[in-house]
Amino acid sequence: MATCLEIEDLHVSIDGTPILKGLDLTVRGGEVHALMGPNGSGKTTLSYALMGHPRYRVTRGRVRLDGQDLLPLAPDERARSGLFLAFQYPSEVPGVTVFNFLRQALNARLPQELSVWEFRERLLEKMAVLEMDESFAQRDLNEGFSGGEKKRNEMLQMLMLEPRVAVLDEPDSGLDVDALKVVARGINALRGPDFAALIITHYNRLLKYVEPDRVHVLLDGRIVRSGGKELAEELEEKGYDWVRAAEAAPAREG
Repeated sequence: MATCLEIEDLHVSIDGTPILKGLDLTVRGGEVHALMGPNGSGKTTLSYALMGHPRYRVTRGRVRLDGQDLLPLAPDERARSGLFLAFQYPSEVPGVTVFNFLRQALNARLPQELSVWEFRERLLEKMAVLEMDESFAQRDLNEGFSGGEKKRNEMLQMLMLEPRVAVLDEPDSGLDVDALKVVARGINALRGPDFAALIITHYNRLLKYVEPDRVHVLLDGRIVRSGGKELAEELEEKGYDWVRAAEAAPAREG
């Protein structure tokens, strides 16, 4: 079955406050979609709701991955089904090395555990793609990491786990050009018919290195406009007020 993430009429509330108000989106294998919008539009809410964060309550709608209903599943079950979330602000885990964390995470996904040597060979291969030094694997997870190192580590996790669908929550936040290129390299390395990505971002910077198939604009909990990569360029030039004005015009005319 071809990879496909289907989100239909999704409504999500936080502490009783509606945030997503009927979001529809389909991302198929081989595609990279960008979801753009200003602060408070619901972008991060979508990412956490997809992974099953308990604070983000789905009040209506459906989410399916390759035909499987994700909403009844626990977060770890969603991950095992092939969904991956790269956090905007990854947590620090003192005392757990990158090596051990990734080995546990990968073996939890595989039908048969890899030996230490098999795992190490695979890890070094993926680290080479991201131009990471071997010593990085022995550091405690995200502890003392710079912003760029945290993002690079998220990309390493993604390359190791090879998810069907990756949701990347503002992977370009606070990065310089060199770090942006590393993030792009990780995403582009997985592009293919069995992988789909949803990049959540404010800006067009990353999309200059990862060419999106579709760009969507999220305002007030709904996708209000979709288009090709030129839409991201137009947003960079005109800002989100341009979209707000265009959406408000039909209401004024009516």
